[in-house]
Amino acid sequence: MQITRQTEYAIHTLLELSRVPFGELLQTKAISERQGIPEDFLKKTIQILARAGLVQTQRGTQGGVRLARPSSQITLGDVIAAIEGPLAINVCLAYGNQCPDKGTCQVHRILQGAQKALVDELNRRTFADIVEMERSAEQAPH
Repeated sequence: MQITRQTEYAIHTLLELSRVPFGELLQTKAISERQGIPEDFLKKTIQILARAGLVQTQRGTQGGVRLARPSSQITLGDVIAAIEGPLAINVCLAYGNQCPDKGTCQVHRILQGAQKALVDELNRRTFADIVEMERSAEQAPH
């Protein structure tokens, strides 16, 4: 399993928005320049994030994008699911898939446990947590 570049861009966009006070607008051009994301692709990514209820957009010369809710309420799992859809590390674990060997396949059980651990970790880590980790790392002696 590998997340797409669009998901990486979405994560970096949410990080940029999490570093400013809640409710503050950032222009897509500024995010694009700081993160090295092509602006047109960023705009498409932001539209997906807005439809998922993670960001809000405002048009106009004073417009931009902001978090739809505090960064302490948005997880890495939320962003990955918004861009990629439900996470599955194997086709037999994909949402809606009925694996015929589910009850007897030991590999299924192992992969299911691994997927649960991954999803739980991604859903536990908020963007507020990540920003705090960044700040702590910056203050730590090198």
